[in-house]
Amino acid sequence: MSKFDSKSFNPQAFGKYVEKVPNLKRNELLKSRALTPNAEIRALFNSQTTTAYGIIPMFGNLGGEALNYDGQTDITSTSTATFERGVVVFGRAKAWTEKDFSEDITGGVKFMSNVGNQVAGYWEEVDQEVLLSMIKGIYATTDPGSAVFSTNHTYEIATAVGASTLNSAIQKACGQNKDKFQIVLMHSVVATNLENLGLLEYMKYTDANGIQRSLNIATWNGRTVLVDDSMPVREVPAVDAVSAVTGVPGVYTLAVTTKAIAGDALTLGEKTYVCGTTDGWDAGANVTADATALKALLAVDFPQYTFGGTGGSITITQKVALAEDVPTLIVNKNDTDGTLVATITETTEGVTAVAAVAAAAAYTEYTTYTMGLGAFDYEDIGAKVAYEMDRDPKVNGGEDTLYSRQRKCLAPYGFSYKKAVQATLSPTNAEFENGANWELVNDGAGTYFDHKAIPIARILSRG
Repeated sequence: MSKFDSKSFNPQAFGKYVEKVPNLKRNELLKSRALTPNAEIRALFNSQTTTAYGIIPMFGNLGGEALNYDGQTDITSTSTATFERGVVVFGRAKAWTEKDFSEDITGGVKFMSNVGNQVAGYWEEVDQEVLLSMIKGIYATTDPGSAVFSTNHTYEIATAVGASTLNSAIQKACGQNKDKFQIVLMHSVVATNLENLGLLEYMKYTDANGIQRSLNIATWNGRTVLVDDSMPVREVPAVDAVSAVTGVPGVYTLAVTTKAIAGDALTLGEKTYVCGTTDGWDAGANVTADATALKALLAVDFPQYTFGGTGGSITITQKVALAEDVPTLIVNKNDTDGTLVATITETTEGVTAVAAVAAAAAYTEYTTYTMGLGAFDYEDIGAKVAYEMDRDPKVNGGEDTLYSRQRKCLAPYGFSYKKAVQATLSPTNAEFENGANWELVNDGAGTYFDHKAIPIARILSRG
């Protein structure tokens, strides 16, 4: 198709044309089977009642300890867990406009045909951005029961990647299931370090002129590598050294010098005690009795301190070296013209303990993702009109606009999309990155899907 406009444009033919354009990243993900079709998802979103979000069942594996078959032990049964998994369709759209005049002044350069040739590559980048946003989201899950995934599927090293990095990372994530991993997405800095170590080999192809060229696709430990500088990079600032500080508990003395009568009140922090009431203490015969009664009350309401002392003197000691001082004591006079007199003094100033921190230089942290068989379910749900052309003859002397739309479903295996934070019927990349929207598939009663069955892992390295 060398030229198309609103009169001759055939959306079905154009869609087939776009599909024929090489789509390297998606094709490699499909070939590695990290993206796999899911008939349940397709059926779910092809129904008239479910078009944007749905729940599909997910069945657990057989488990339980085998019983001894000895003729006297009863055989008891267990059942498999049943989980529910939330999946969502995301929609994206874009349009491109080219002027007639641009073709006129360039001697007939087919600008809109050039747009058509790049549509497949454009959507490839969009899909990968969605994929990476979803991975960020599952690692940021706020569900406490799902945190086991982030902990075990992260391999962090304080150096650049090396010969054993990938193997160690996938073993930590999935144990004996590490052979499922097939593909790695990394930044060019990481790829260059592996090249320098002789651990990376780029695939090659021969073009129409017989010239051999390198692809941006390589292999590492037998896994296909996609090099992409859109992979997450984080600048970690330098840390100054901090010397250790030994904590010192604060010690305070509360002295009762004149006994209380009914109605006398004193406030320690935000707690007020009134003599002769259920929230206070009974008037004692002397200051020692008042101090003893107060100590019993304070010990309940201020567990961060211990209370001792004799007579009318109460010694208040921090159990640990806290940052805050003891609350301020206030003596209130009231309508009964009470006689209580109490004062507080600081005997020992409290010092908060500080652990030693070694100095660290600033560095750049690179995130590498590796995925395996069935890491994501993938279905192209489709839009009513995926491609269409529109011509406006009056604007800028005439121009053509190509409109493109897509609706797809990507669903990370073992995770459920909760739709907790989503403003419209199609989630944005920022909403996919929100950990509140994700949790490990579970039965709602505390049983979670086995994280070792999820072939997704990340490596945090310094190159």
